[in-house]
Amino acid sequence: MWKSLRDEESMDWNLLGLSFVTVFISELGDKSQLATIALSGSGKSLRAVFLGTAAALLLASFLGVILGEGASQVLPTRWVKAIAAIGFAAMAVKLLWFGSEEEQNESFQNKLS
Repeated sequence: MWKSLRDEESMDWNLLGLSFVTVFISELGDKSQLATIALSGSGKSLRAVFLGTAAALLLASFLGVILGEGASQVLPTRWVKAIAAIGFAAMAVKLLWFGSEEEQNESFQNKLS
């Protein structure tokens, strides 16, 4: 299931760059970044905060790669991409039309006031 680096003939630099840019942009302003900002605000050990959050992001990314590779072994690649696209579209619709839970709570509180 998991290919070793020696099985790869050469690095796909375009895929590496695309992966980096996609994850970097999607993580900006994400809850994980906000949590990192909050944790580093204590100022006690910035190195511990950096290493802990970096390790968590690496583990989450590793699990995503393993699950994606496993899904591609069972399903055609086109289906995996379609499932991912539908998931992203569903999240976008939820955010655009239904807002976040916090926004709904604020709206409800404003109506009560």
